[in-house]
Amino acid sequence: MKLALIGVGLIGGSAAIAWRRAGVVSEVVGFDRDRAALQRAQALGVIDRAAPSAGEAVRAADLVLLAVPVGAMRSTFAAIAATVPAHALITDVGSTKRSVIDAARAELNAASSSSFRRFVPGHPIAGRERPGVDHAHGALFEGKLFVSTPVGETNADALASVEALWTAAGAKVSRMDADEHDRVFAAVSHLPHLLAFALVARIASEPDGERKLGFAGAGFRDFTRIAASNPEMWRDISVANRAALSDELRGYRALLDELQRAVDAGDAEAIERVFDLASRTRRRHAETFDAE
Repeated sequence: MKLALIGVGLIGGSAAIAWRRAGVVSEVVGFDRDRAALQRAQALGVIDRAAPSAGEAVRAADLVLLAVPVGAMRSTFAAIAATVPAHALITDVGSTKRSVIDAARAELNAASSSSFRRFVPGHPIAGRERPGVDHAHGALFEGKLFVSTPVGETNADALASVEALWTAAGAKVSRMDADEHDRVFAAVSHLPHLLAFALVARIASEPDGERKLGFAGAGFRDFTRIAASNPEMWRDISVANRAALSDELRGYRALLDELQRAVDAGDAEAIERVFDLASRTRRRHAETFDAE
């Protein structure tokens, strides 16, 4: 199978490595708007050759993987719509699904309705805090979830084939409705990233920020690890999933206001009540949360 990899970063690069190791991909043609990243991917052997454009990359592909920021999905679908082969499977790794599906429907249907039917929207729940193809790893998806979010038009054979590819990469496959996916991941992924970015940015902007950071320990490290993630990617996710993320942020802010009042009043019972619920919940889910 010939893979066209559009976006040669951490997730796309890891998928290409995993599929090649599993023997399901024999050749990888890559494209990335970052020419340095594209050259690095070729030097590392993640891709076999670089294409001058996304449209050229997909021209003879059997499988197309879009691993670009969700804000770039629509323009990427538009770039490949005229040249992607009718038989090719198309999938993505975007962290939001409704916006990606809407972009695919608009751009792929404009060129060929069969292309949209062979598009399988998906989201591998895996990653590292360090972005870039240098950190790509073929075992990244082993034991992790891959969520597919098919729509009514999705071809059943295409869905089964894409899910089988992620199984071959070591992932456990689950299916969700796109809107449910976006609500769930606004809570357990998008909001935590926003909060980690916000905390580090707040401290970094303070006059004594560097001194404070010099005393940070394991708790701060663990809470803010994801703040080292790709800012462009998470900017686009925050905008694309803004309705669900805003709901979660409002709920979180309400709880912070409750804690602010409790702290100001010295209300130890109210503080402990929140902490106790969080502590019990975290311990109950420790095996899932801490699995690597």
